Amino acid sequence: MHEKTEPTFLPLLLSATFLRRGLVTLALGGVFAVLVAVWIASRPTPPAAPTGPIHLRDVSAGTGIAFEHTDGSSGRRYIIEAMSAGLATFDFDGDGLIDIYFLNGAPLRGAQVDPDRPPINRLYRNNGDWTFTDVTIQAGLGDAGFGLGVAVADYDNDGFPDLYVNNHGPNALYRNNGDGTFTNVTDQAGVENGDQVGAGVAFLDIDGDGTLDLYVVNYLVFDYATHVQRSIDGIPSYPSPKDFAPVPDTLYRNEGDGRFTDISISSGIGLHAGTGMGMVCADYDNDGHTDIFVCNDVAENFFFRNDGTGKFEEIGLLIGVAYNFYGDENASMGVDCADYDNDGFLDFFMTSYQSELPVLYRNLGNGMLEDVTLRTDAGAGTLQHVNWGTGLIDFDNDGDRDIFIANGHTEDNAELRDSSTAWRARNVLLQNKLIETGEARFVDISDQAGDGLLPVRASRGTAFDDLDNDGRIDVVILNIRDQPTILRNESENDHHWLQLQLRGIGSNRDAVGSRVTVTAGDLVQTAEVHSGRGYQGHFGSRLHFGLGPHDRVDRVEIRWHGRQTQVLNDLPTNQLHTIIQPADLP
Repeated sequence: MHEKTEPTFLPLLLSATFLRRGLVTLALGGVFAVLVAVWIASRPTPPAAPTGPIHLRDVSAGTGIAFEHTDGSSGRRYIIEAMSAGLATFDFDGDGLIDIYFLNGAPLRGAQVDPDRPPINRLYRNNGDWTFTDVTIQAGLGDAGFGLGVAVADYDNDGFPDLYVNNHGPNALYRNNGDGTFTNVTDQAGVENGDQVGAGVAFLDIDGDGTLDLYVVNYLVFDYATHVQRSIDGIPSYPSPKDFAPVPDTLYRNEGDGRFTDISISSGIGLHAGTGMGMVCADYDNDGHTDIFVCNDVAENFFFRNDGTGKFEEIGLLIGVAYNFYGDENASMGVDCADYDNDGFLDFFMTSYQSELPVLYRNLGNGMLEDVTLRTDAGAGTLQHVNWGTGLIDFDNDGDRDIFIANGHTEDNAELRDSSTAWRARNVLLQNKLIETGEARFVDISDQAGDGLLPVRASRGTAFDDLDNDGRIDVVILNIRDQPTILRNESENDHHWLQLQLRGIGSNRDAVGSRVTVTAGDLVQTAEVHSGRGYQGHFGSRLHFGLGPHDRVDRVEIRWHGRQTQVLNDLPTNQLHTIIQPADLP
């Protein structure tokens, strides 16, 4: 979280952002402000009817989802209130339908509690007809902690997806019993993580041994005794993360017997203290080893490069993702990872605070990443808002990744301080024009994309999955102090698609870290299986590829995590294929 006093004159505003970094950075800030002002003024007006329109319809009212989020607030403005929460979409019961798990807050000191209905996390089973049934109690997933982050993966390779919740306070690992129920195995597994303030979380295989390890982001050092009361111009405000001490994250190694060992220090992760928020794990340099990108709030981001043995080196500054292009730290929120320009290298998109553009880091393929936000218009329509959940998703199945950004201020009285912004705001959809133009350029089509972009909420976590198995990716949004928003993708075109569910044998069962390259005519796309992404959430365990006009997939190359490669030819399109790793791969 990042609070500021925002002047109405944009260049002064952005220059002030750089003041704390000295005269050199101040000069850069002034240049940046001018560039941003020119960019905003010169941006072309989005076409009224974009080619290959994306249509998202708000179907929330008819889904039967009655979940309502609480941030546990009582008016005292504890910093953790505004950070809740993420959510997860995954098929918990193996029926082929994607279910939804919402995280909830918990009462903080001074909050009133309804003893008959205490806030808990909620699991909704997908009925297959755009209705959902609350199965929280029978499933055993009604965690009552202050939920912040969540990730899903089959950590014990038994064929059923498990779930880890990153709380303020003790965390929780839920083992899937395979019968629609879960068992809390936190104590046996040794992954409670003490009394930390949670954030993002991810499963990954750090050393290629076929078992999934666990990375847990810790936000900052907070307790009621260290709470800081703040006001700006006499208006109550949440404190800044800079009012609290940063803290290192936690890395657990999976021992393969249901237990985990804290290897934070020996791995190199625990040597770096930050204010972590969202995160994603991905092989950014195509060396077969999963690396880790952690967004830090009002501080430099961390990027941990994996040497393949479970040891990590922090190289964020070296490769260009610690700061934005102009050398400024961001109030980094959520992050997603995908190959938005189809060059075979995974890129990263990170959301940020009001008056700070989100950042699109393009992977240059030589170990470096570059901030291309201005060049690609990847920040269109976002500057006046605080951005949270995000996804690089092909909504129109044209073969390139669009950007969805959830908005909502940290301050529930933001309008009193600045009339240009608001606590509740519309979300933003940016369409990728890569296929049309030959180079990536994003266009804000929020006003032309259906009533799904009309709701005005204070949004946080987002998840993107095909909820009705029609080959179009739908959207679930967690709104703070409110009910969620469910968007059905009803985009109409003649585009084809392919979905892949990978099942590892020698690799981990969920194939986390495995990479797929799909070739259809002249269209070549690359994607990777991730566990934990966006703003403190989880989605996309099934890989989705829009194919545009191509009705045939010529080749699918799967590099299973551990460097084994499998090639499939002539896969039928417009289908979900489950691919099981051959046991005899060389």
